[in-house]
Amino acid sequence: MPNRTVTSPPAASSRSPLPLLLSLSLLTVSLCSFAALCILLRAPMADLLVYRAEGEAVVHGGDLYGFTVTEWRLPATYPPFAAVLFVPASGIPVPALKALFLAGNALLLAWLLALSARLAGRTAPLPLLCAATALALWLEPVSQTLLFGQVNLAITGLVLWDLTRPPGARAKGLALGIAAGVKLTPAIFIAYLFLTARRKEAATATASFAGTVLLGALLLPAPTVDFWTRRLYETGRVGKAWIIDNQSLQGLVARATGTPAPGLAWVLPAALVAAAGLWLATRARRVHGSDRWGILLTAFTALLVCPISWSHHWVWCVPLLAVLLAEGRTLLAAAAALVFTARTMWLVPHAGDRDLHLPGWQQPCASPYPLLGLALLAGAAVALRRRSGTPQDGRPGAAPPDGSQPSASSSSASMIR
Repeated sequence: MPNRTVTSPPAASSRSPLPLLLSLSLLTVSLCSFAALCILLRAPMADLLVYRAEGEAVVHGGDLYGFTVTEWRLPATYPPFAAVLFVPASGIPVPALKALFLAGNALLLAWLLALSARLAGRTAPLPLLCAATALALWLEPVSQTLLFGQVNLAITGLVLWDLTRPPGARAKGLALGIAAGVKLTPAIFIAYLFLTARRKEAATATASFAGTVLLGALLLPAPTVDFWTRRLYETGRVGKAWIIDNQSLQGLVARATGTPAPGLAWVLPAALVAAAGLWLATRARRVHGSDRWGILLTAFTALLVCPISWSHHWVWCVPLLAVLLAEGRTLLAAAAALVFTARTMWLVPHAGDRDLHLPGWQQPCASPYPLLGLALLAGAAVALRRRSGTPQDGRPGAAPPDGSQPSASSSSASMIR
């Protein structure tokens, strides 16, 4: 009887490289198109120039909070610790620095997408990661971050990386504290950790943040006193609260009422939103047994109640879209992606003080992000109220003993219905 040759099935490694090639092609086209747009617009990367000037002020002993740069006369607004981190930028020529920031932010976007997949309880294969990076580049908060030379992707990535680490991970909370030391708004996540009874992680984050303040005081004592006793409270240094660039709750109220300084008309709603948002985030973790929606609700609460949240601060749209897609909420994800891509705020009249004189029908176009943020909190409240299932140990509202995330199969129980 003749010998038969048995052919084994092809190994997994021999799969077609076509998906990867297509996604890499898409990413290349997207990156090249964006770079061409930067050149065409002669993108000044104004915030990057402020960072560079901060580094120069540290090196040369200049007045850290006394200078302004660019035609918009932008001052330094971050704590002294951030200025210390910007020292390396002071020695790099501006054209090279812009190229480095553009490439670095593209890599940070890919990292944020990978972290967003982890938050959603999924993994991101390389072809999917490349394609997602190519598309996410054109979300308005992301593209504005690159055009301004901002650090939003780095800050968001640090926070998300730290909070999605396994429970009990070594020095969990350290990166969160460092992020808060650069931009103060991530400090709201420390409150979230305390409220969800993770005191060790909260204490680590608090100590880390305090360490950034101490380091700034040791290296730059006079600017540290100036910042923490004076500059921190000069919100006008950051910019005008009523312009359409500001997509916080204060910006929405200022434009809707035609008042440059809305005062209590903003402060009281902001206080209520802060309390409600943190309560919902804490409740979401108890009900769902994971940090998935707790992190997102905390992030969007911070964006709403912060006096000024420029449109590029809303890069938290990236993990939001990832979670919605992972939970099968395709229509909601498409609607959110449309909001974050349409750029409606730039289509309404906003030259001079026209932001304060918009007709009622243009108000939603001028404030799409805070309206979406409020809708997210309202949707979470309704979903939590209606949720009747019991989580993993059988007790209503109980988190798993180890605080771990639920499996991907259980992620279909979405916060938003």
